[in-house]
Amino acid sequence: MGEYSIGVDLGGTNLRAAAIGHGGTMIEKVEGATKLSAGRDAVVADIVASIVRLRSSGGAEHLAGIGIGTPGIIVIEKGIITESPNLPGFENFAIRDEIERLLHAPVLLENDANAAALGEKWMGAGRDVDDLVLLTLGTGIGGGIISDRKVLHGFVGMAGELGHMTVIPGGNPCACGNNGCLEKHASATAVTAMARMMGLGENPSAKDVCEMALAGNLKAQVVFERMGSALGIALATLVNIFNFPLYLLSGGVLPAWDLFAPAMFDELQRRSFVFRNTTTRIEKATLGNEAGLFGAAYLPFQSRIIAPPV
Repeated sequence: MGEYSIGVDLGGTNLRAAAIGHGGTMIEKVEGATKLSAGRDAVVADIVASIVRLRSSGGAEHLAGIGIGTPGIIVIEKGIITESPNLPGFENFAIRDEIERLLHAPVLLENDANAAALGEKWMGAGRDVDDLVLLTLGTGIGGGIISDRKVLHGFVGMAGELGHMTVIPGGNPCACGNNGCLEKHASATAVTAMARMMGLGENPSAKDVCEMALAGNLKAQVVFERMGSALGIALATLVNIFNFPLYLLSGGVLPAWDLFAPAMFDELQRRSFVFRNTTTRIEKATLGNEAGLFGAAYLPFQSRIIAPPV
């Protein structure tokens, strides 16, 4: 086996790890549930066991490094998770140092949405550009910004909190303290909340609402029109600010693209003169739930003076 790195995608529900070659080929993957109920130490032990298994298969002598993508607010330089609602017990935890201690190997830490954006840049829909924005449409809305092939972190590492852009002034209240955040109007959670308000069931999933809309339910179609409008407002703002060539959407709501995209593009056309007058692309991401794995695995390669071509 040639040179490879190990990427870990730590989520509140699933834990995935993969050995990925220098050229972007996935060699081996392991995945399972994130056992949060067993406590932080048990989750860390599972991360370490996954890495050890992959390192044993690939050979320690060929391992370029280890990258870990994790949800929440992290301090990149110190390798600390300061806050993560999806990982109870991990607050103010120096996860990088702990895993390095257990593995006797260097580890790089990154926010999961940033890792996903980097993965799409390396081996996904963004391979042909140096600058892109990724929006992940799931339970909430995450974001990652790639500028000149690198993650844009901001001065404390919190750049890319795109789900908390205001798109509806005075809109739905958000746990972050704002009203009208994008994720309160365009996430899977927002879709289900709107569906309940429209009388489409006690607790329909976003998939249920999508199926209703595709079957011709007008109320369900309105839900996705509202979602698309909110997304279009956000994307128009991003296009006007960054003038990047590519903006990607990923996540569990993506199957409803044909339902929300028309309203999204209508808002973009109306609100962004940059979009109207350039070849700016708004597209679907292509790596799905493996984007974070690819991005985490790319971190060790990117940290070198000479990174592999992208």
